[in-house]
Amino acid sequence: MTPGPMPAELPELLRQHLQAAVDEMEREIRDQVPEYAGDDGGEYAQRVERTVSDTVAFYVDSVDHPNADSRKITELYMRLGEEEARQGRSLDALQNAMRVSSQVACRRFIKDAYRLGWSRETLGRLTDSLFMLLARVADAAAQGYARQQGQLATERERRRDRLRDLLVAEPPAGPETIAELAVAARWELPKSIALVALPAGAPAGARILPPGVLADWDAPVPFLVVPDPEGPGQDRLWPVLRRLGTAAIGPTVPLGQGAASLRWARHALTLAERGLLPSDGPVRCVDHIAALATLAADELVGATAEAVLGPLLELAPARRQPLAETLLTYLECGDNAVIAAERLHIHEQTVRYRLRRITELTGGRFSELDGRLDLLLMLSWLVRTGRADRTA
Repeated sequence: MTPGPMPAELPELLRQHLQAAVDEMEREIRDQVPEYAGDDGGEYAQRVERTVSDTVAFYVDSVDHPNADSRKITELYMRLGEEEARQGRSLDALQNAMRVSSQVACRRFIKDAYRLGWSRETLGRLTDSLFMLLARVADAAAQGYARQQGQLATERERRRDRLRDLLVAEPPAGPETIAELAVAARWELPKSIALVALPAGAPAGARILPPGVLADWDAPVPFLVVPDPEGPGQDRLWPVLRRLGTAAIGPTVPLGQGAASLRWARHALTLAERGLLPSDGPVRCVDHIAALATLAADELVGATAEAVLGPLLELAPARRQPLAETLLTYLECGDNAVIAAERLHIHEQTVRYRLRRITELTGGRFSELDGRLDLLLMLSWLVRTGRADRTA
């Protein structure tokens, strides 16, 4: 059975009490929704007042004209949803305000129904149309909220990308510029950073990182900016790096020196990929300072090697390699033949024999303290680059 028309006098009757309904709704909202409490007369309160007034007015018009155009009211609520997202609030306050308003409206409907003798059908149709309107505007607010959140997330990512690039720029950006962009990107400013160089083509599933880490996956050598790498909780990042393949962690540096950390991280990554540094886990530059310094000066060391290592370089590779490795390990172990033998997995007497052979070749030159650092660097270069076991 098709419902009959609303009583002709009903819209005008509702309009007579429109302002009283709006006032009651505003009072109840301030009493029951903490976010709106104490904002009497403020901008936020004025916006709530206009919204309640416009919503009630549209509702009354829709009673009079069931096919009234709802685009204006839905656009209003979409803007409200957008504003809540921009302010970093949830939709809870808005949804609670709508619930309170509907409760006030229903109470007034019931009171008027008894007072004016409305039929049960009239009361039912009033409440049904009310809840249909509330559902429509709630959906519009949610759409506006989601749309604005998406835009904010996109803009925040763009700002994080700009900040990431700024942290590795040369010459470095000023601290005020970095701090300003960090605020805009909602990135808590750390005291220090470390750059992590990664191999290209990291699997997408392994790219889930802690929120404070900035990443550039599209760089020729992808990298991460890790804030306060020595701080609490950052140890949880290192298992993530293992899933990304070979990774090299640059030195920890102050803000503004990210380019230096990234440069050494990329250098360490290249050496690890060539097998010159261990690659069974993340390579920390701080653990390989001597090797990095020597290999970074490969051209200089190679050009001067003969002046320092001449007697060894004259030997055939099969004889040169064990002597070079033994001398390097012996010096690294503090001139302790026992420890050197354990590290090389050979007998102590073999170590001593090789050391005597080196003394014979060099006239005891390598036992002198003077120039020992140069000797260590040269031997490290000779062994790590593989030149000790191939024809020079």
